[in-house]
Amino acid sequence: MEWSLEIQEGMQNTYNHVLLHLKEKHIRITETRKAIIAYMINAHHHPSAEQIYKDLLPMYPNMSLATVYNNLKVLVKEGFVAEIKLTNDNTSYFDFMDSNHPHVVCEKCGKITDITVVPIADLKEEAEQQSGYQITKTQVLIYGVCPDCQDHRYYH
Repeated sequence: MEWSLEIQEGMQNTYNHVLLHLKEKHIRITETRKAIIAYMINAHHHPSAEQIYKDLLPMYPNMSLATVYNNLKVLVKEGFVAEIKLTNDNTSYFDFMDSNHPHVVCEKCGKITDITVVPIADLKEEAEQQSGYQITKTQVLIYGVCPDCQDHRYYH
């Protein structure tokens, strides 16, 4: 699959926010780092580092797999990407997250809207009480169609 690194409609502010945050932390912004951020924002799956490397290599032939891992490590540390490890699978998968609070994501345009109806801390406590699990990480994404896309549907 050929990847376009053009940021999807509705995601440019998110991309700019990540870059600004990294600059403020004095983290170097390289072309490969920008490509990996764009890839993660555009990805609607949970890619492995190997998949990201394979998809971006045609556009960045000098990039190494270690570069991908190092960039993902930075993005995980800064809270923009979550690392997902599955039982009985040595591969890590990665998911783009812009902060630790619930989001409603438009399935049509990709717009992300923050919601504050349920504080993550309350959700974590409720999950622990109901399941008996010791919750170590919380990620909440809710999918739907934003008002703009709903309105657009009626005109076409």
